Amino acid sequence: MTLDRAPGPASFPSKRPAIFKDRRLRHVKWRDLLTLSPWERLHELSLSLPWLTASLYCYDLALRTDAAWMIAGGICAFYFFLTGLRQSHNAQHYNMGISRRSQDWLLFSLSILMQSSMHAVQVTHMHHHRHCLAEHDVEAFSARMPWYRALLLGPLFTLRLHYHALRLCRSANKRRWILCELGAILVWLIMVFGLLGIETLQVHALLMLIGQCGTGFFAVWTVHHDCDAEHFIGRTQRGRWKNFISYNMFYHIEHHLFPAVPTCHLPELARRLDQAAPELRQKNVY
Repeated sequence: MTLDRAPGPASFPSKRPAIFKDRRLRHVKWRDLLTLSPWERLHELSLSLPWLTASLYCYDLALRTDAAWMIAGGICAFYFFLTGLRQSHNAQHYNMGISRRSQDWLLFSLSILMQSSMHAVQVTHMHHHRHCLAEHDVEAFSARMPWYRALLLGPLFTLRLHYHALRLCRSANKRRWILCELGAILVWLIMVFGLLGIETLQVHALLMLIGQCGTGFFAVWTVHHDCDAEHFIGRTQRGRWKNFISYNMFYHIEHHLFPAVPTCHLPELARRLDQAAPELRQKNVY
């Protein structure tokens, strides 16, 4: 598997999946779900902060006192990564209820903390929405593999995503964001491992790099494997506790059908979609 050369954006065929032409979707109310209350905005903006703070605290305890604290730190790091993905995903769609410029800066900040250009992810993710599960869908390439290959090729997924994001990007402003984020990540890693020498930050950086290697499996394969490019374009998840522990991140077909709806309102959207097209809930994530 190589970083294959992507065709120019103009060469991509534009064909929407058949599910978008389903008349039942016209009866699903969703526009009232777009607005976030002040509390919801605050919650979404601060979602990952407690997990980041807790993970750094646990790393420090593990390094100074008992190594067993590293287990708790790893769990907190996982949830920081998960909630960071939720924030990044909403900001990529500009669904956070704040200005677009502020959401761009949020993506920049998360890029450094999570060590991947979130504007690069935005470019390939928007391409994914326009060409969901098509052969030239860059983001979904791991969904076409067996699960073990999606895991093993995790590092390649991240490299391939950034490579194609720069090729697909048609906006000079977006390209500047990507390059600035990549530069900031490089400077940050040099500071953490070369200049500052703070072991707590080094542990965080290593765990985030490992997390990025798992995104092809956890963020793509899990929600798109064994789906088709016409009707069942994504998976979903039901069960209050399952969605509670996953921060509602697996309402994926709902997100594809109504991408402007913020994550916190996807449970209500799923309830409405179940009434209109109940078969779409057949493919669950877990």
